[in-house]
Amino acid sequence: MKKILVYGYGNPGRQDDGLGARFIELIDDWIAGEKIQNIDTDTNYQLNVEDAATIADYDVVVFVDASVADIEDYKLEKVVPDNATIEFTMHAVSVAYVLDLCQKIYHKHPETFVLHIKAYEFEFIEELTAKAEKNHYAAFEFLKRFIQQT
Repeated sequence: MKKILVYGYGNPGRQDDGLGARFIELIDDWIAGEKIQNIDTDTNYQLNVEDAATIADYDVVVFVDASVADIEDYKLEKVVPDNATIEFTMHAVSVAYVLDLCQKIYHKHPETFVLHIKAYEFEFIEELTAKAEKNHYAAFEFLKRFIQQT
């Protein structure tokens, strides 16, 4: 059985930017209800270089984030390592950079994905918009099926 990490990130105080953190609440409830042993969760406001150590312990990692990209409700994307995507001014790194560091430092190669969930508003409000919440639940149902097939 593969060891899986679902890692949501974003700011729950910025409306739909909190999709990643809210997603983890759904996953945690599902894990507890189904007594699933091989899935862990994590959440943060942004990704950091230290996350390379976190993902090194897993076979499969799914990062979950709000997206303003031109997608329908959600989109699962496989991540390719990339050592060029880092933004020191914001103290944030990309998923591809975290994966690249994991491979270079720990010689681990977890199968890594980003689950992008369509977001709409980013005001200083601690609740999702109705459309983002709908996408959130659709993405959750998709990810449950994806994990069960992994």
